[in-house]
Amino acid sequence: MRMIEESCARMKPISIFKSHKLILYQRSSFFRQKLESANNVFEISLPNIPVESFKIIIKYIYTGVISFENVENSTIFDLLISSDKLDFDELVEYIIQTYLIDNNASWLRLNFAQVHNTSFEVDNDLQVEEIEIWEKVIQWGKAQTQDLPSVLEQWTDENFMTLKTTLHNCLPLIRYLQIPVNDILTKVKPYRRILGQDLWDDITAKFMTSDAVITSNILPARKKLSIQLPTRETSIESCIVNEEHAAEISSWIDRYSSPYDVTKTPYKLLLRGSRDDFTVGSFHRLCNNIPRTVVIIKVDGTNEILGGYNPLVWQSSSSTGYLKTADSFIFSLKTNNLSSSILSRVKNIEGVIGCSSTKGLYFGCCFYMKGTRECDYYRGCSVYDLSFRHSQNFKIDEYEVFQILKRD
Repeated sequence: MRMIEESCARMKPISIFKSHKLILYQRSSFFRQKLESANNVFEISLPNIPVESFKIIIKYIYTGVISFENVENSTIFDLLISSDKLDFDELVEYIIQTYLIDNNASWLRLNFAQVHNTSFEVDNDLQVEEIEIWEKVIQWGKAQTQDLPSVLEQWTDENFMTLKTTLHNCLPLIRYLQIPVNDILTKVKPYRRILGQDLWDDITAKFMTSDAVITSNILPARKKLSIQLPTRETSIESCIVNEEHAAEISSWIDRYSSPYDVTKTPYKLLLRGSRDDFTVGSFHRLCNNIPRTVVIIKVDGTNEILGGYNPLVWQSSSSTGYLKTADSFIFSLKTNNLSSSILSRVKNIEGVIGCSSTKGLYFGCCFYMKGTRECDYYRGCSVYDLSFRHSQNFKIDEYEVFQILKRD
């Protein structure tokens, strides 16, 4: 039996993998080229392939089975790139890529810069309409840029320049001439100041006449694949949390031991601070008398994600009044700085939910908003059972309120 040693490492120490030459030869054009004139025993070094990726690939080569259970999203993304480099086309197009789109779209969005930059290292192209790319780039840029007014008409030149700085690596990569003229007028023109006058002049000139000579460096049209990538319904329209967070919160609400399928947790956005204002009046106008709501807060400066669930309804009253319930909870969600989420359930049903016409919402005395962009958290609270941060006042970077809809 002919054997082959595979050396695979991103950095020392090196890992050694043994495999059959004939099997590798049949499964990958990359190995076919390497093994064309190989002897019985042959060694190939793969310094740019992560060890964890190659472990999964070797198992797939021999079994035809691949499992992403308990595999980190970053590892799956590395696996996608490694499979492309090694010419495992069926893994790239029909398994890994589809899995990431169907199950980890939120991770792709949260790591947009990494995904976007990596896409230019391989021979592929984004398979979406150019105007969708523009809208997502603008949405991402605004989320990364602090202190932008919620109403575009109120933006100053400084606001546009700040957004332009945030997006300076992304803007040159958009194929503006592939965007329909109606979308140029309604969706691109409002942000024309981030493009610069020369580029905007070239775009408008080209749409006025196809013979117009342009001087700006605009990339050629994207190559569209004949295969249609699957569409996917998203479960939560949030600038703060992803679908995995939403599924985890939903499982807490119904007291399930494991998170729901991320595609089956319908959330309806009621309020977003940067869009609707951070005032008490906006909160009551948009959220009063609606049951089953989740409040999600992104802490300014730390990127902590905190929040709480109210199974009852928020109401305006002349003074702060508290409601009883055993089904509320507060939480701190898993982020890059927190290895796992923390759930704090009710231990004393007295004084769990509070609200008033002049003050912000209250989750007991533990966690409450002051009606502006400020919150308080009190570690010694007797209403909820677990603490998840030090007692202190903190600023809000963004907050959202969702209604949890009934699942089919």
